[in-house]
Parts: sequence; C-alpha cells; structure tokens
Amino acid sequence: MDFSVEITLITLIILFVWGYRASKNSDKGETVSQFLFNGFQNIYNKYAPYSYQEVQAKAKQLGYEYTTREYAEQVVIFGGGAVGITYMYFYNIPIALIYGFIATMGVPYLKYLKTNKIYSEYLFECIQVYCTNVINEFTTTQSFVKALEGVRDSGILEEPVYTDVCKMIDQSYANGTIDEALEWFTQKYPYYIVKNMHQLFNQITKEGAKDSGQSLENMMLDIDLLVEGVYRDKMDRDVSHKKFVGFGLALYFLIILVQVLINLDTYKQMLNSVLTQVLLHAVIFINTFFIISGEKFYNEDTGVE
Repeated sequence: MDFSVEITLITLIILFVWGYRASKNSDKGETVSQFLFNGFQNIYNKYAPYSYQEVQAKAKQLGYEYTTREYAEQVVIFGGGAVGITYMYFYNIPIALIYGFIATMGVPYLKYLKTNKIYSEYLFECIQVYCTNVINEFTTTQSFVKALEGVRDSGILEEPVYTDVCKMIDQSYANGTIDEALEWFTQKYPYYIVKNMHQLFNQITKEGAKDSGQSLENMMLDIDLLVEGVYRDKMDRDVSHKKFVGFGLALYFLIILVQVLINLDTYKQMLNSVLTQVLLHAVIFINTFFIISGEKFYNEDTGVE
C-alpha cells in the first residue's frame, strides 16, 4: 500500500506542533508562522552558498533592501511552483515537497544575482563619473595626481570609488610615480574605459604627447560610445530575458503534452519504471541548470571586460 499521503500529513502536523511549542517558549511573542519563517531564514543565512546578509547590506546602501514580505513571496512562488510542476511529473506528494523545499533554497542565490546586478550598474556609473571628471581635470592641470586631487575634492565621487581614489593619491606620492596606483586601480576595476584611460595618462606622463588635448577628446568620445553601448546592451538583455524565462518555464510543461499524447493512465504506469523516473529527474535538473545559467548571464557585471 502507498502511505505517502499519510506520511506527508503526519510530517506537516509534527512541524506545526513543533513550531507551536517552540513559538510559545520564545520570548519574542512570535506566531507559529513567524517562528517557522524566521527559523528558515536563519538557516538560509547560515548555510546558503552566498552571503545573503552581505547582499542585503549592499542593497540597503543603495536603497534596494528586500523586505520580509518580498522574501516570503519569493519563497511561496518558487516553492509552490516547484511543488506543482514536479507533482505533474511524478504524481508523488513527498517528491514534490522535496523539490519545493530545494527550490526555496535557491531564493537567496537569485536575490544575490539581482542585487549584484543593481550594485554593478551603480558601480559602472561611479566609474563613468570618475573617468569623465579626471579627464576634464587633467586638461587643466596636466598632472594625473593633481587631476585626482581635484576630482576627490569636488565631492562628486561616491563610495567605494572615492576611498580608492584617495588611496591612489597616497600611493603616487609615496612611490613618486603613478605606475603602481594605475595598476592597482585597473586591477580592482577591470573596465575597458579605466584601462584605456590609465594607459593614455601613463603614456602622456612618461613619454609626453604632441597633442594630448586631442587624445583626451578622443578618449571622451570613446567613453560616450561605451556608455551608450552598455545601456543599449542592458535594454536588449531586458527584452531577451523575458523571452528566455518564458521559454524555460514552457519546457517544464512539455510533460503535460506528453501525458495528453500517450494518455494519463499509460503515463502513470510508465512511472513504475526506474528508467522513466531517472529521465524525468534529468529533465528537471537540465532545464533548471539552463535557467540558472541564463539568470547568471543576465545579471553579469555591467561594463566589465
């Protein structure tokens, strides 16, 4: 006999009773649902492969902090969606619940990717401001260090670029050359515009230039073209991302088409085969990997080489 439904109900009852008793013993006056949610959230923060607390801190600094309600909604959507989809695959409640739990464990990672994208776009704007204003200052001072000092004192830079520019100035004075400062900043911010601008400054400082003004003007044009390309790429990614997610979700539901074509009773009989079970699990894993890889690509660093 199949006791999967009974086992599932007993498990849910045990979880509720445990949550009820533990919440009553808590000095915070939490309800059962609040206690269970806070418990799962603590597990996420402790065992998730990415530091969710660190991501939240960055998001808070930029004004994009995720609320408890938004997080709970994501858990319900991913967990409920995984349960519904996998039940259509296996018609087995315990397996569906296991997949639902696994899906909720992916929420911190997806939040990390989205927050990282927000922070990446913010950082690219900081670098754009840094490059543009250093070039403008250099046309007046004809000194890279003086240009950095002018931009630093202008108050236009944001963290963390402001602190790093201060470090570049200190390194330049300590070493008597800009080489180490340029190399350090370029490695920390591997942007095409940073690399090219620093190479140009290094060339002008060491070798001189017959027409540095024209070279700097060309560099400004390059920055404008790059920024335009980056934001055009962002819009293209937004459009393709919606199509990609829709296609990925549609692949999950192809199993319904199979059930219609071969008859539901025949499909359920096929589920008794170990090979069928393995193939269905493989379909879920491969499509999930496909979607996660696409999400990672969509949220990659903005403007970085």
